[in-house]
Amino acid sequence: MRSTRLLAGLLSVLLLTPLLLSAQGVNRYGNPSRVRPAPTTSAINIRDLQIRLYQFADDSMQGRQVGRYGNKKGTDYIAAELKRLGIQPAGENGTYFQTLPYLLRRFEPSSRVAVNGNPLAWNDEVVAVPGQRAPRPIQDAPVILGGTAGDTTTQITAAQAAGKVVILLPAPGRRAAGGPVAFGGRMGAPGPDRFADAAAVATVDLDELTSAQRRAINEPTVATQLAAVRGPAAAPQGAAVDSLAMLKAQMAALNPAAQLRITRAAAAKLLGGVPIEGLAAGATGGLVNASLHFTSVQSEFGRNVIGVIPGSDPALRHEYVAIGAHNDHVGFTTPVDKDSLKAFNDLLMAWMLKNEMRQPTIEVLGQFTVNMDSVRKVHPVARLDSINNGADDDGSGSMGVLEVAEAIAALPVKPKRSTLFIWHTGEEGGLVGSAYFVRHPTVSLDLIVATINVDMIGRGRAEDLPGGGDDFVGVIGSYFDSKDLGDQVKTTNAKQGKPLALDYKFDDPIAWAGYNNLYGRSDHINYARQGVPIAFFFTGLHGDYHQRSDEAEFIDYPHYARITNFLKDLTVDVGNGPRPKLNGTKPARAPRPIS
Repeated sequence: MRSTRLLAGLLSVLLLTPLLLSAQGVNRYGNPSRVRPAPTTSAINIRDLQIRLYQFADDSMQGRQVGRYGNKKGTDYIAAELKRLGIQPAGENGTYFQTLPYLLRRFEPSSRVAVNGNPLAWNDEVVAVPGQRAPRPIQDAPVILGGTAGDTTTQITAAQAAGKVVILLPAPGRRAAGGPVAFGGRMGAPGPDRFADAAAVATVDLDELTSAQRRAINEPTVATQLAAVRGPAAAPQGAAVDSLAMLKAQMAALNPAAQLRITRAAAAKLLGGVPIEGLAAGATGGLVNASLHFTSVQSEFGRNVIGVIPGSDPALRHEYVAIGAHNDHVGFTTPVDKDSLKAFNDLLMAWMLKNEMRQPTIEVLGQFTVNMDSVRKVHPVARLDSINNGADDDGSGSMGVLEVAEAIAALPVKPKRSTLFIWHTGEEGGLVGSAYFVRHPTVSLDLIVATINVDMIGRGRAEDLPGGGDDFVGVIGSYFDSKDLGDQVKTTNAKQGKPLALDYKFDDPIAWAGYNNLYGRSDHINYARQGVPIAFFFTGLHGDYHQRSDEAEFIDYPHYARITNFLKDLTVDVGNGPRPKLNGTKPARAPRPIS
């Protein structure tokens, strides 16, 4: 990860900090590598969009991935800005948040594991790995050496393992990893069928970890949703169904075997004081009793942010125009030199633009040559980066909606209808935030007259996609369910000082495989399924899409500002105009129940 100063934090202090451009100057797009926080105005302009987006897409936000701390930081920023602007909360319990059921799971420090009445040192000799559910009790469970993880030829049978604490040697050549996601089952332990009936599975792989790494195994950094229990895979057609086996598998999923990680010294204690070296699979030891106090606490790592500006008309203020974006991105991964990655992505996109957006073959990719000399003239030292900052996806949409909120909040006369601002979480995780909202709306869905979805509006240059340019914006779905809303989009655009070039080609299947079904790939689809007219705006899946090079310094701010101003006008116009009617007597695409 790159080391940066924390830009989020005490917003009241940060917002007074003057705008400061990087000493390195600007890049070929006219943007600096850094922009520090400063006060914003009610005008939607390049400066304010930069101020916001450089914060929201900063490394300190850790990629804003749903289920991680970075998502909390990103949503904290949005909520703090809504509060500063005087925009009313419209989430749960008088807050700006709608918290999704993302849970942090861990074992309490009071947990204990003992063999023949002698306790093992918690966090030093033994650590329990949190799973989705509390493990089954361990009471007077015999110890048995089960063999080597990942090597079924060395392992005991399922019958031998049933009801026992199974000790596994680590797979050869596999280094133990700290953290909550690297545990026995992920280190090459056998599949669930072989040890499904064990009391616990203990992998001997703690020795090379530091004390801090051992403690981190049981300190979750990632919150997850409670997964539904799934039964075993369906039997092949014509095969006999073993109802008892299916029931046992279901029960095992509800009450799984504990996953433990232990040191070699702990393994020797479990095996009656005999070192594991030289012992054969099937060797037995003492009796284990354990008290594993499993807790599951709702986290703030997955939240929709919702605010509202009440309408000015007494009769229409109970109706809403919703405008939204998604607040999450995809987190972090292995570090790369983001400047060389950017240069490669540019080469790739240039080739695709010349070749009808086809994906290049391995042979073609091998011919790409990045001119690192030119890269190093600008950045003499490699800028290693592991964080997918999602400046365009969907920092641009999120900060654009926040700018729209600030502009409407400053209007002397508000739109007749109330304006609902929604920053959905978990779009990248399967549209989970918008799905949750339409299941648990904080205002009645029947009163939402239209939803304007904004996802990636910061690029769209000619170098980003065919037909791109200074005027380009893609419009999706605006005519699918409501001709009225589609016509309003065109009417509002025609009133702009310089109208945008509205591109509707993504409503239909096209030859670019990566662009098909965009109507079903962002948060608006969950509203459309419930009969709410939608319009989706974006500027294309450029070469930096879902890459560590999707940075604020590569955004097209003049273009971004024009689109955001248009979206503000559209929101106001829908708020003041006739309610958009659905096509015919029902939506063109009938609402489907959300499973």
